[in-house]
Amino acid sequence: MKSMKKVRILLADDHQILRDGLRTLLNTQEDMEVIAEADTGRKAIDLALCHCPDVLVMDVVMPELNGIEATSRLKKDLPEIKVLALSMHADRRFVAEMLKAGASGFLLKECAFQELAEAIRSIIKGKMYLSPSISKCVIEEYVGFLSGDEKEHTDSESALSHREKEVLQLIAEGKANRDIAKTLHISVKTVETHKYNIMRKINLHSVAELTKYAIKSGLTPID
Repeated sequence: MKSMKKVRILLADDHQILRDGLRTLLNTQEDMEVIAEADTGRKAIDLALCHCPDVLVMDVVMPELNGIEATSRLKKDLPEIKVLALSMHADRRFVAEMLKAGASGFLLKECAFQELAEAIRSIIKGKMYLSPSISKCVIEEYVGFLSGDEKEHTDSESALSHREKEVLQLIAEGKANRDIAKTLHISVKTVETHKYNIMRKINLHSVAELTKYAIKSGLTPID
């Protein structure tokens, strides 16, 4: 009898205990197997390019490179990969940005495991899956239900390049310019230039303000 082809899954979350739980539960499914795990957005990209999984279960807020940026980059190199976003919060901006980046589904971490399994099976068939509790977020976003403050915030964030968002996230995580340069394989002078441009574009004037902005934007975890 021919064995069933399993959905190959990459887990990306910075909390070990959550990954352990998800791996154990997913591996009990006859049609699924977890093939790799990542604790940063950057590692998620590297492992996905190495293992070419069918599905990437991606936390939205990740260290070093957040889930939105990681998804956007990965979909360019692996357009066939299905990304299922996980988040603690039903923030419609996070939902909208993950979907724009190429995610095929969005779940809240409070969901039951069976919903996660159902979502994976759904997106692997080419369908979109959204937690019922966040469907309203998507509707509000796509009918333009944004306040003036949110619109201004969205415009300022979209003015940043992918590299500037990377630098901003690393600054907010407390990395020194030298460490940022090493991580991104650029010069310290280039890091300083990016930092200056970021402050100019979003009209902020200190590392503290940048950190607060990055947390509010979901670019970096609060903890």
